[in-house]
Amino acid sequence: MIQKYVYGNPFPTEAVVTEVPAGEGSPAYGQIKTEEGFCFTYIMEATDIVYGLGEANRGINKRGYCYISDCTDDPVHTEDKRSLYGAHNFIIVSGKETFGLFFDYPAAITFDIGYTRMDTLTVSCRDADLNLFVIEGESPYDIVKQFRKIIGRSYIPPKYAFGFGQSRWGYKTKEDFRQVAEGYRGNRIPLDMIYVDIDYMQDFKDFTVNEKNFPDFPEFVREMKDKNLRLIPIIDAGVKVEKGYSVYEEGVKNRYFCQRGDGSDFIAAVWPGDTHFPDVLNADARAWFGDKYRILTDQGIEGFWNDMNEPAIFYTPEGVEEVKGMLKQFLENENSTGGITAGTLATTDEADAAGGHADNAGASIWPLMGKINGLANSKEDYRRFYHVVDGQQIRHDKVHNLFGYNMTRAAGEAFDRIDPRKRFLMFSRSSYIGMHRYGGVWMGDNKSWWSHILLNLKMLPSMNMCGFLYTGADLGGFGADATRDLLLRWMALGVFTPLMRNHAAAGTRDQECYRFEDVKDFRHVVEVRYRLIPYLYSEYMKAALNDDLYFKPLAFVYPEDSMAVQVEDQLMLGNEVMIAPVYTQNARGRYVYLPEAMKFIKFLPDGTIAEEVLERGHHYVEIALNEVPLFIRSGKCIPVAGAAEYVEALDTEHLTILGYPGAEYLLYEDDGIGKEYEKAGNYRTLTM
Repeated sequence: MIQKYVYGNPFPTEAVVTEVPAGEGSPAYGQIKTEEGFCFTYIMEATDIVYGLGEANRGINKRGYCYISDCTDDPVHTEDKRSLYGAHNFIIVSGKETFGLFFDYPAAITFDIGYTRMDTLTVSCRDADLNLFVIEGESPYDIVKQFRKIIGRSYIPPKYAFGFGQSRWGYKTKEDFRQVAEGYRGNRIPLDMIYVDIDYMQDFKDFTVNEKNFPDFPEFVREMKDKNLRLIPIIDAGVKVEKGYSVYEEGVKNRYFCQRGDGSDFIAAVWPGDTHFPDVLNADARAWFGDKYRILTDQGIEGFWNDMNEPAIFYTPEGVEEVKGMLKQFLENENSTGGITAGTLATTDEADAAGGHADNAGASIWPLMGKINGLANSKEDYRRFYHVVDGQQIRHDKVHNLFGYNMTRAAGEAFDRIDPRKRFLMFSRSSYIGMHRYGGVWMGDNKSWWSHILLNLKMLPSMNMCGFLYTGADLGGFGADATRDLLLRWMALGVFTPLMRNHAAAGTRDQECYRFEDVKDFRHVVEVRYRLIPYLYSEYMKAALNDDLYFKPLAFVYPEDSMAVQVEDQLMLGNEVMIAPVYTQNARGRYVYLPEAMKFIKFLPDGTIAEEVLERGHHYVEIALNEVPLFIRSGKCIPVAGAAEYVEALDTEHLTILGYPGAEYLLYEDDGIGKEYEKAGNYRTLTM
């Protein structure tokens, strides 16, 4: 059962697409106060578990920390970070009382889940203008499925998007891309996509191509397509301010950009320098910006990734002027005292905190340094610009979390106009619930850290709970330098994520698979991905079409097993498989807990498959760097194909079945590009 409680005057986010009856009075759970903003408080039992929040830090069980839904461009995902790129305000309390809550609120909202007090869940936000959806069900899993039905069907990508993709910020010329193509094809490592980062653009201008580096771009797209490789370019949120640039001039002429309070176009610096942000919350502007994707689809492009759409801001003219003022004041104070004294460096408290000492509370350098460091993504800047929605100005910070959602919505709606029968690949960095209908999400600018393999793993079921099925992390890590063993272990997890992409930042170590010794090991791991695509694609489609989960915590499948409920580094995939990747440096294997007897499968580097039935309980399993493990549940089976160098070359007519004798598997298979999802002929039964 789902009920909606309306507080104040909520902004229509369109996250929920099904009519939900409004409840009277107050929800049956917790206490709500609206005198000063909005505050929901619930006293938790000692054993209560809290699931949800989608793209958030830490574990599957969110209890014990404080999280803030406030889409943030921050590439350093350490344990202390409270905000990441997405805002997914759905949680489930599971325990003596089990219920779900969706706080449909588009600005910053805080989830204090046992942080201030270990027994207290507090959800609070500045304004008491929101819709609260309360969901009751038989179990957390049941609540998730109810929630998924009211927010609409998850995005369905083309089948080739389940292939492997290579990306790097720094590929600039045709030769760079040809080298990548040859590196993979020459080493017979499967590959379907090469991602195209910002350097392909002319001066970082959206929907342009650098004519010097890519003369006759459509011909180059065809050249790659002839190698069965698709180029997937990036689109950024900021439009360069430049006379003669048609996108800029059209946007200014038609008032399609976000504005300052005085009605002038808001300026923020991002990659191109001064930019304007398309007002994607304005329906007319959203349609205009979305139609610009046609510039590239007309040149043969079939997929995109949207970036910098929190939106990220490097600085604004207003912010720079404030820094100049503080710097002038600081220098005048320095000159009047004849130099920087202890007093000019810091106040007593600030200096002591920094390990120093101050003799007086004079002017401080620390506020100046803080102001300089705070130029990027300043909260003050987010209060400086406005959207125009139905003729009304809406200050950006009050709807901040909707920008990435609506930028991707602009593209998704445009694709339906460009070719309504065809699926396009689309995923985004920033998101809000509702965007899951238009595209997937990659988990942002992570690092080449072992801890981020585990963070990647734990985030997957939470993302699925919020509707985001097409997701994955930058394999090998975006920032810092990858090592061979880290990349192999991370790719052994990436084998199972719908989005499987190796991506790295400029200036980091080259981490394409062919850059390391014993390339055959990487070939084998990627080949396992392709061998599993019939199963992975089938389970994805069944999850999307039935508002179900692709990844589940063990607790959702084995709720009565107290050990399974506590496991966070193993996941259920579909209805047949459990995964338990290795995420520890120098480990030769790992401990696993089996809630039932399962068949332990290892894909070995010589192309063979090792099988062993393990009984319920704890086991240590050895897993070499060049092996890919999975577990098949009792009485289940899965289909496996022969290896292929790209998705369209897979032979799905002659499949091997792994699992238990007599088991049956319902395979979903369509043409991979059209939208006739409900055809009866898309299903066939396979028997072990």
